[in-house]
Amino acid sequence: MDELVDYLTRMLEPDEPIEPETELFSSGLLDSVLMVGLIMFIEQKCGIQVRAEDVTLDNFDTPARIERYVESVG
Repeated sequence: MDELVDYLTRMLEPDEPIEPETELFSSGLLDSVLMVGLIMFIEQKCGIQVRAEDVTLDNFDTPARIERYVESVG
């Protein structure tokens, strides 16, 4: 989780710290262009392939959801 939050903080430069339940996409912090970079980061760090149909708010809207998704496919 720490590496993910560090990556998101560097990429998004948010005004507030990113917490496990910080909404990324639905809050507007993360857009579709930045999502591509996030997916590439996850694939490289975790050794998984993220399927297009898995890129949903349920799986990618918060760091905690991303972590749960990675655990479920890894």
